[in-house]
Formats: sequence, C-alpha cells, structure tokens
Amino acid sequence: MSGGPAGAAPSYRVWALPGMPEVREGDDLAKLIASTEPGLVDGDVLLVTSKIVSKAEGRIVEATDREAAIDAETVRVVARRGTLRIVENRQGLVMAAAGVDASNTPAGTVLLLPEDPDASARLIRDGLRDALGIEVGVVVTDTFGRPWRNGLTDVAIGAAGVRVLDDLRGGTDGYGNPLSATVVATADELASAGDLVKGKASGLPVAVVRGLPHVVADASGDEGARAMVRVAADDMFRLGTSEAVREALNLRRTVREFTDEPVDPGAVRRAVAAAVTAPAPHHTTPWRFVLLESEESRHRLLDAMRDAWIADLRRDGRSEESVAKRVRRGDVLRNAPYLAVPCLVMDGSHHYGDERRDTAEREMFVVAAGAGVQNFLVALAGERLGSAWVSSTMFCRSVVREVLDLPESWDPLGAVAVGHPKGTPPPRPARDAGAFIAVR
Repeated sequence: MSGGPAGAAPSYRVWALPGMPEVREGDDLAKLIASTEPGLVDGDVLLVTSKIVSKAEGRIVEATDREAAIDAETVRVVARRGTLRIVENRQGLVMAAAGVDASNTPAGTVLLLPEDPDASARLIRDGLRDALGIEVGVVVTDTFGRPWRNGLTDVAIGAAGVRVLDDLRGGTDGYGNPLSATVVATADELASAGDLVKGKASGLPVAVVRGLPHVVADASGDEGARAMVRVAADDMFRLGTSEAVREALNLRRTVREFTDEPVDPGAVRRAVAAAVTAPAPHHTTPWRFVLLESEESRHRLLDAMRDAWIADLRRDGRSEESVAKRVRRGDVLRNAPYLAVPCLVMDGSHHYGDERRDTAEREMFVVAAGAGVQNFLVALAGERLGSAWVSSTMFCRSVVREVLDLPESWDPLGAVAVGHPKGTPPPRPARDAGAFIAVR
C-alpha cells in the first residue's frame, strides 16, 4: 500500500464510478468512461467489470442451450458434479461454466468473456490516455469461486499498466526471515477491492482505486493478467477426483524408452500402497512386489532370464538369427533404471479337491493380482513415471525365484520396467466402448 503524506499510515481510496450508460455492441468504453467526467489522475487504477467489455465487443450470442455454449468455450473439463462444471476455457482460465453468463443479458442469449481480456484492458487504457491525457492502470474483472473457500470474489482476468504480481521472493520479513515463496496477486486484490463498491446488481460496472501509484506499470513492465494463470506443470490440483482417476488411466501407457534420471524409490512404494488396495477374494492379500533397486540385482536377474529364454528358443528349433531378434525384445527391461516384479501368492485360498472348483479358485486370485498390478501401473503414471508390464518372468518362474531368493509359493507375474519416459508416447488409438459391451 501507499498514499498519504510522509509519515502517515498507508491508505488508499476506492469508489464506484457513477453515470455509466448502458453499454451496447460497438461502444468505445474509454470514451464512455471519459464522458462521465471521472476526475481521474495519473496513478489511478480502473476496475472494469468484464460484462460491459463483453457487451461492447459483441460477445453476446444467441443460445437456447447454455450448456452448448459452455461446451464451445471449454478446452478441458477440470471437474464435474451434476450439471456444475469447472473447466479451463479458451482464455486459459479455470472457472465455473467457462465464464458463460446468462444474467444481465436478454432472454435467449448468453454473454461470453472477452476473447482477449488483456488486449481489452490495453484498449481502454490507451483510449483514456488519448481522451484525458492521463496514465492509469486498467484491470478487467470477473467473479470466481475459489477452491476450499465458500463465497465468490472478483479477480483480474485482464490487465494493462498494472503490476499484476508483486514478487517478494529474495527479500526479508520484519524479523529478517528470508521470503522464499511470497508472490502477491496484486491485480486480484485490486479487483476484489473494487467489487466491494461496485456490487453485483447495482449497475455500477467501473470502480477507481487511488493512492497506490506503485502498482501502476509503464508499458515495458506490462505483463497482463495472463501472467497470473498457473501453468499446468505447476498445478498440483489440476483435476477433480473422478477426472483425475480417468486422466491417470489415460496416462497409463506402455513406455519402452526411458531417460537416465533415477527413479525415486518412495514414488514406487506409494504405487505399491495403491496396488494393495485392489479387491481380492476371501479378504486375502494375494500380491507381493519385489523391487530391484540396484543395477547389480537387475542385471543378475535379466542375465539368468536371457539364458533360460535362449535355451527354450533353441529347443523350439529357432534359428540363431530368430533367437537374437526375440531376445532383443527384452531390452525394455534391461534399459529401464528400475524394475519391479509383481508376484501372486495363494495364501488364504480354498482347496476343494475338485479340479473345476480349484481352477476357478486360482483364477479368482490371478484376477485379483492383475487388479493389483493395474493399480500399480496407474499409480506410477500419477507419479509421472512411465512403465511397461512385460510377461517374461512368467515363462521362467523357477529361475526368477532362485535368482531373487523367493519362496516357492511366490509366482512371478511378469516384470514392470519403471522410469522417466523418454519423449511423449503417441496418442492412444480411439476405442468405442460400445464395442466391448453386451447388454442383456
């Protein structure tokens, strides 16, 4: 904050601008604001409700179905509960209903957000400079809900001539402690201050803040409100619960090439914790995971498996060229920086003495073990780790048990290569779910 004479307590004024006429498509907002004789001075900040910007820019569209309008403005669904949708819209903002508004607009129409709110703010700022000869900041505002908080508040969706973020990192607090994470959302604080005097239904779409000249930036420091949008890579809460599950399932891809970056053993253990929540028969726990974290243990296992495989292929009469080609297919395990060997145990299974029922009993346990492996693979994807589930250990279980010193009752169910993906996997081929459904 700033303002007031030297030695005075920091302060500022905020008031709604009276006299704004009804805005129509094609209106010049800067001229409309100037016509109210607002008494603006250098260093003031104007807070302009996005609704009047959208009206002036002709962003009113006919829409008998608001949901269709929301679909058209949506880039990505973040979360859905009933008819309520939180989405990322075309402006990159994450908000309810993509900002599509059916209030304060004629029946049968909806109001869309400005196409480029930062450009809209620049246009108003430049227009006021031309009309009044003053340098002011402009913030275009809209109403948002916020995660973990009840109630709505205005935030900045566009800005010009305003330092939208105040980065205090590298400074110290009043006790001399270093500030390492403090970045103040100045433009949002200005927007909410203006909303206190504009109101939601009082017909006062513009407010003025005076006394904070330090937040007004020249053109060289004009980064716009776009700088306030957190990029996806830094967003820890990018998805709602059900959407996160679906996205994790979609991210679960077979990855065959990995970087040299080490794998965090803690991430793999968290994936195991997810794996053992899978359903299982008779309240059993039919999963075990052998984690090969050293290069020596991985090579020892893979060398023994390779020798066993080569012997099998030669017994099958394969040519040496065919043997070499097939063995090369196992390189995905050898090139991975981390391996996990999931195993099935039949502890707690029932023995009926009847082949049909005993076979079904084992199949139940195999299905449960597969569910555990699926959980494991999905959880690895959630940890941003790639994986490939390779069946090879199932063909030489005795070799695997001997090399890894496992109990005879542990049946290896393949091996999972784990690592950081090298490159982006190609798009998953589309599948029609209906092709896999039978309804009776």
